Amino acid sequence: MPNRSRAYWKGFLRLSLVSISVEVFNAEEKRGDIAFHQIHKPTGKRVNYTKTVEGVGEVEAADIVKGYELDKDEYVILEPEELEAVRLESKRTVDLTQFVSAGEIDPRYFEQPYYIAPADDNALEGYLVIREALRKSGRIGLGQMTIGGREHLVAVTPLGAGLMMERLRYADEIKDSKEFFGEFGKPKLDSEMVELATELITRKSGAFDPSKFDDSYEKELRKIIDMKAKGKRIVVDAPEPAPSNVVNLMDALRKSLKSGKADEPKPAPKKARSARSASSK
Repeated sequence: MPNRSRAYWKGFLRLSLVSISVEVFNAEEKRGDIAFHQIHKPTGKRVNYTKTVEGVGEVEAADIVKGYELDKDEYVILEPEELEAVRLESKRTVDLTQFVSAGEIDPRYFEQPYYIAPADDNALEGYLVIREALRKSGRIGLGQMTIGGREHLVAVTPLGAGLMMERLRYADEIKDSKEFFGEFGKPKLDSEMVELATELITRKSGAFDPSKFDDSYEKELRKIIDMKAKGKRIVVDAPEPAPSNVVNLMDALRKSLKSGKADEPKPAPKKARSARSASSK
């Protein structure tokens, strides 16, 4: 088997009486995002935090345990070995108990992607059989997996040469959309405006290519940090108010199609300048 990064979870993938050993890996690449710390401005030193107990003061990490609050200031304390007493099969096995058509799951439920790989050569044949069966049926397998002190709903689907798993939200973790969309009613829309908007969307349609998008905010923020680190004073241009183009929606749609503005990139946001570059203008 190829060398891989450290597995997020190890266990078994089961389809009825077929159970194969698998390893689950996080499919998300964590970027080196810019992290800010809280700094004491007068001294320029980082603010530290200590764990304290009222009437006791600072406490050692070894003396901290997990507790469930029954009432105000009343807790049930659980030791690590007692938490292990929660015995669920999903701690070691993802049992595919239900199958749904691809595309049937509401996108609001998808939360986190993972890769599933066979743990060893002995598991390879069963792994590939499950992959091909899912692909041929056009179905997504649903099951549950326990990790990090919680049982998660998961979906397993073919991906290229292997299988991927997506952690799903439970039904009670999704807010009812009626809370946000219930006031719209059913206004009668101008069919020509809908057609014009559809044409604009069609012109800008294409294959999904995430490489065409990047984090512009992070790039600009790094420039500001670099300028500030060099002792430059940052001058920020006042943002220009966004022009309203919905006074006459029909005209706006027609002009967008006629002028080709639908295919033009958005103007770049105002950038911060150092005081030196601002004074040179």
